[in-house]
Amino acid sequence: MNDIDEPLPPDDLGHRVSEVFDLIGALYRRGLRKLEQGQQIEGVSVGVRSVLVLLRRYGAMTVPQMARLMALTRQFVQRMVNDAVGAGWAEVTPNPAHQRSSLIRITAEGEAVIDAILAREHALNRQVGGDLTDADLRACARVLKEMLRTFDHVDVD
Repeated sequence: MNDIDEPLPPDDLGHRVSEVFDLIGALYRRGLRKLEQGQQIEGVSVGVRSVLVLLRRYGAMTVPQMARLMALTRQFVQRMVNDAVGAGWAEVTPNPAHQRSSLIRITAEGEAVIDAILAREHALNRQVGGDLTDADLRACARVLKEMLRTFDHVDVD
């Protein structure tokens, strides 16, 4: 083990994590702009895309369940769900477990739309340079998960 493999002291860690946050912010803003440039193809906002991805991955969910997973307000998620339903990409169905909180399901048309979006994103992500290794990406994911865990207690409502 050498010096770069040792855990950082808290002050150094704070500065390095700040660098990561700055990079995440820039990446998010640029990535969002790039995704929105393709919006004309599918007509899907980034928020609706997130809802469709959740429904495809986890199956039918309630708006509060989606809001918790995305760490967004229920009101914002409800607007995105309304947009998805209005476009025919999702549908509202009764929830046997809760009368007042309907289940939202992705439709076949919604699956086709999200498949097209994910294919476009995958093609873009394949262009990432830097000869990244699996170990690099695992380390990156581990760091981001630790950073995210720091904010687990933040209430979005």
